[in-house]
Amino acid sequence: MKTPRTVLVALLAGLALTACAAPGDGSADSSPSPSPSTTGAAPVTSQPDPGTSPKRPGPSWKGGPSTPPGVGGTVISGTVQAGVEPNCLLLDGHLLVGGPRDVLKAGAKVEVTGRPEPGMMTTCQQGTPFVVESARPA
Repeated sequence: MKTPRTVLVALLAGLALTACAAPGDGSADSSPSPSPSTTGAAPVTSQPDPGTSPKRPGPSWKGGPSTPPGVGGTVISGTVQAGVEPNCLLLDGHLLVGGPRDVLKAGAKVEVTGRPEPGMMTTCQQGTPFVVESARPA
């Protein structure tokens, strides 16, 4: 009795693997497709043609910098507030990302230069991320 079960399990596993490994559009037809040499067509590859590589998105794509570091910048000033999560600092509705922590402390009056990054992911659940390029006491 044990041998027929083993044979049945092996057959089912073989059928499942064959079904998963079969190339094509999902139809049950297992006839081989014509080779490129017999049809005269160029072989199909999954690699893009090196001469037509896709263009890399510019700096305005979502998640990327809206302005390159050091180019212009927005200045905001006010009193730094502590966020609800540890090490999260807010200024005028912005989440301060980076910057000198000896200047940027809760309760400090500061002037900060940087750029807003609304697409940036952070662990702080408050404010619009603002990448700090420089900060000074106000």
